[in-house]
Amino acid sequence: MIDFTEEQIQRYSRHILLQDVGVEGQEKILNARVLVVGAGGLGAPVSLYLAAAGIGRIGIIDADVVDLSNLQRQVIHFTKDVGRPKVESAKEKIQAINPDVAVDTYYEFLDSTNALDIIKEYDFIVDGTDNFPVKFLINDACVMAGKPFSHGGILRFNGQTFTHLPGTACYRCMFKEPPPTGAVPTCSQAGVLGAIAGMLGTIQAAETLKYFTGVGELLTNRLLTFEAKSMQFRTIPVRHRDTCPVCGSHPTIDHLIDYEQAACDLKSMHNA
Repeated sequence: MIDFTEEQIQRYSRHILLQDVGVEGQEKILNARVLVVGAGGLGAPVSLYLAAAGIGRIGIIDADVVDLSNLQRQVIHFTKDVGRPKVESAKEKIQAINPDVAVDTYYEFLDSTNALDIIKEYDFIVDGTDNFPVKFLINDACVMAGKPFSHGGILRFNGQTFTHLPGTACYRCMFKEPPPTGAVPTCSQAGVLGAIAGMLGTIQAAETLKYFTGVGELLTNRLLTFEAKSMQFRTIPVRHRDTCPVCGSHPTIDHLIDYEQAACDLKSMHNA
């Protein structure tokens, strides 16, 4: 049992007041460890809200530096941060919001050589990337390691997200493999309304907090999509596939795969 300080009781009072959260729920949040893959459009609001909520340890992995074009949606970075590694910029803002939070930074790409070693240190993984090869890598690594994760993707005026727990539908249950290189544009190619990143990222942060506190129903076996022009939200039922190549009863994928990455995506691999 954590012995809350007076400052912590005041800081987290709005959580503690919630009947569904309370002191016990806040203690679970303070003991939680979350890895955020990508310190870009999705990773920014996720990291800020998780830090504000008091997640005890946040890991951030991103190999990119802050670019001026990022500031339109990546709200954890400021103009003064242009040229800095995103993980350093993000760590500074997280600690400014909440000194209770320990922050691990990984200034590198997530790939088949390091994914399992990095994610094993965390209880929950948040996918904040903007390209298919890394999304499939995160999915496969989490399934193999038995780790829950939140998937998120944004493009133009659209967003989609779901939550995976062991035994529920994974990304490959819905999408067997990445589309051909260049078949689907990234945000850096097609654009994205900045606020869309905040809309989806805060949903992912809420799912993360729900996971640790046990509040409500997670977005498992459901794909939530929205289109912001008409502000239409849809929840699409999805099913765990017993024939899924990674989470099915007879998996055919037994190692992590680094799929080909489009050259134009490399600079913004974790930008979202």
